[in-house]
Amino acid sequence: MIKIQLVDDEPNILSALRRLLKPQGWEIHTYNTVESALGGLLEHDYAVIVSDYQMPTADGVTYLQFAKQRQPDAIRLVLSAYGDRNSMIKAINQAEVYRYLSKPWDDYELVASIKSAIDLYQLKTENRRLRDELDTQKAMIRAREAELLRLETDHPGITRVLRDTDGSVLISEND
Repeated sequence: MIKIQLVDDEPNILSALRRLLKPQGWEIHTYNTVESALGGLLEHDYAVIVSDYQMPTADGVTYLQFAKQRQPDAIRLVLSAYGDRNSMIKAINQAEVYRYLSKPWDDYELVASIKSAIDLYQLKTENRRLRDELDTQKAMIRAREAELLRLETDHPGITRVLRDTDGSVLISEND
C-alpha cells in the first residue's frame, strides 16, 4: 500500500489534507512536529512526503533534507503559504523537492501532484528492481563464462558444437 507522510504544525491543515486524500485509498500518516515525523521515517517507508515550509522547530526544507537521506526514493513536496522565490530555490536545490505547492491549495492540483509523485516513486522503485535483476543476471553470466573458460582450458574443444544447416547438433567421431 502507498504510504504518504504529511508534516505540518497546524492540526486543522493536517485534518483537511487527510480528508482530501483519504478517498484515494492511500495510507496517510500525519505529524504535527518535525520530531514525531522523524520517528515516522524510522518506522515506515513512504512513497511521498509532504512538509509545511515554516514550522516552529525546523523549516520544511531542513526536514526534507533529512528525509532524503533516510528515504532517498520518497518523493518530496513542500506545502507553504510563503511562496517567495528564494525559499523555492532552497527547497529544490537542497532537498530535491519535486513540487512546491502553495497554501491555500487547489484540491485538484494537490491530489494530481501527489498522484504524479506516486507515479514517479513507482517508476523509480521499478527501475531499481530491474537494475538489481539485471546485475544478478550479469553475475550469473560472468560465472557461466568463467566455467566455460575453465572447461575449455581443461578440455580443449569441449565448448565447440558442430551444427547442421537446420541447427541440429552434429556428432562426429574423432579417431
